[in-house]
Amino acid sequence: LLADLSLSTDAHANDRQRVIEVIRDALYVFGEALAGSGDAFSVLGFSSIKRQLRLHELKGFDEPWGPATLARLGALKPGYYTRMGAALRAGTRRLSQRPERQRLLLLLTDGKPHDLDGYDGRIGMEDTRQAVLEARRAGLLPFALTIDADAAQVMPLLFGSTGGQRGQGGWAQVRRPEDLP
Repeated sequence: LLADLSLSTDAHANDRQRVIEVIRDALYVFGEALAGSGDAFSVLGFSSIKRQLRLHELKGFDEPWGPATLARLGALKPGYYTRMGAALRAGTRRLSQRPERQRLLLLLTDGKPHDLDGYDGRIGMEDTRQAVLEARRAGLLPFALTIDADAAQVMPLLFGSTGGQRGQGGWAQVRRPEDLP
């Protein structure tokens, strides 16, 4: 599970919560559900600055879901930018080493690829699309959950879509951010 922790997550999602709080709540719900299922899972937060990806290991595959993980979730803070392609590649490398037959690479985000060094617009989108294709070639199932209001213009280009229908393919939009958890 990859969580976007870029500066845009400091914005308000609604009258009561910032985006980072919605993401934190969603990570908690996912973690509780996955821990209850007994499936191995990892949770990483990410942000970037220029070509430097900042990964925050919130829970490792071999680590139990417990107080240490919850403390790291509680300490999440927004920072820097959103180099999605690099984060997806880092997740792909980690998941490719796992023995499980079914491996899901789930991305939680509030936006689109963006960084200071021109990793924006077409360049950021193409790099992210390429990282999604690389993940699929590695036998993973990449999927994005987004609360971005403009998701229908961006996500099909990055994660694919079947017949142009929103939510089909490798992504889904959560229209009300507070519904993400």
